[in-house]
Amino acid sequence: MNTGPITGCLTKLRGGDPAALDELFPLIYDELKIVARSQLAREATGHTLGPTALVHEAYVRLADREKLVPEDRRHFFAIAAQTMRRILIDHARSRKRAKRGSGQVAVPLEEIESLMTENAADELLALDDALDRLAAVNSRAAQVVERRFFAGLSLEETGDSLGVSLKTVQRDWLLARAWLRKEIDSSLPDQLSITRS
Repeated sequence: MNTGPITGCLTKLRGGDPAALDELFPLIYDELKIVARSQLAREATGHTLGPTALVHEAYVRLADREKLVPEDRRHFFAIAAQTMRRILIDHARSRKRAKRGSGQVAVPLEEIESLMTENAADELLALDDALDRLAAVNSRAAQVVERRFFAGLSLEETGDSLGVSLKTVQRDWLLARAWLRKEIDSSLPDQLSITRS
C-alpha cells in the first residue's frame, strides 16, 4: 500500500486539520476492518456485530474527539483499536446495567446488548478494569497489551510504535500477562484468552 497519502493525512491531522480524518479513513478502511475483526474474534460466539459497524462507530468517536494527534501510522491504529475496545466495553456495561434492571435504555450497536452473554460481558469488564489498574502501576506494559491484544500488532511492531527494543516489549508482555492473570483470577472464575495466549 502506498503510504504517501496516509502520511500526508496524518501530518494534517496532527496539524489540527478537521478534514484530515475524512481523507484518511477511506485510505485505511480495509486495515481498520482487520483490527475490528480481531476485536470481535474475542467476543462471544454468535455475535452479529460486524466489523463494518464497529469501524463506523470508531470513526464517529474519533471524529468527536477534540484533539487527535497520532505520532505515526501505527500510533493511529493503536488509537483506533483502543477506541474499538471502548465501544465494546461501553456496550458490555450497558448490558450489565440492563441485566440489573436500572431502567436505562441503551441504543444498541447492531443489537450487541442482546447477543453478548453475561460471561462475555463480565470478562470484558474484568479485562478493562485490570488494564486500568495495570496502567496505573506500569503504563508501558498496559500499552504493550493494548497494542498486542487490541490492535493486533506483532512484538516488533509494538516495540517500534513505543520506541523500545524487542526485548523490552517481550519482558513487558510477559509481565503484563502474569499480572493480568492474577488480577482477573481474583475477580472471575474463568481466565480470559489474553492470559492464556
